[in-house]
Amino acid sequence: MTIQGKVVAITGASSGIGEATAHVLAKARAHIVIGARRIERLEKLAEEIALEGGSVVTQKLDVTEREQVKSFADFAVSEFGRLDVMINNAGVMPLSPLDALLVDEWDHMVDVNIKGVLYGIAAVLPIMKQQDSGQIINISSIGGHTVSPTAAVYCATKFAVRAISDGLRQENDKIRVTTISPGTTASELADTISDPVARDTMKGFRAVTINPEAIANSILYAISQPADVDVSEIIIRPTASPY
Repeated sequence: MTIQGKVVAITGASSGIGEATAHVLAKARAHIVIGARRIERLEKLAEEIALEGGSVVTQKLDVTEREQVKSFADFAVSEFGRLDVMINNAGVMPLSPLDALLVDEWDHMVDVNIKGVLYGIAAVLPIMKQQDSGQIINISSIGGHTVSPTAAVYCATKFAVRAISDGLRQENDKIRVTTISPGTTASELADTISDPVARDTMKGFRAVTINPEAIANSILYAISQPADVDVSEIIIRPTASPY
């Protein structure tokens, strides 16, 4: 029950849950491949991990570009010879009431939160099938379990992540599939909210948060199980949260 030596790729690794997960898994002696659009942040994170004695490589990545996601997975294999875990973590949360008609923001959420996950799956499935092993971890949300005002489209994308993950799990008997559903977590997600109504609503919702390291530790737990044990889903939220 160890992840030492496993090769783990993480999308959206430049901040929040992705950044914390890179630190936690590197300390557990996994080989980490980190990707995000903000390459300067990736390089800073890689320097920190290397100073801690971790094994890490970086590649700029926009998960809305299918070929970039495939290149990211192939890069992991070229660097370490295999890819054991793919963490589809990249996500955005520009909440708004539906009647605000921020259709461009809806499109962006679908592109990142749904298609980005699908592109990640498409990139690693052939690799893992050839290896006859692997694990795909998709980051959903408590918003993937219940819907709230201003969050209809965001919640729809996170419901979709759960549906895609469970379908993937049922179709494979050698590849483990895990969905992680975080509650309110300290991150930059709320910074993408442009609508003033949604922004005010989110202030109350995020009055209680947990650190992203808590989510990272749940990911570490899921990866650390024996190969014949699939932790299919974890919901993790602040103890004091009413949501």
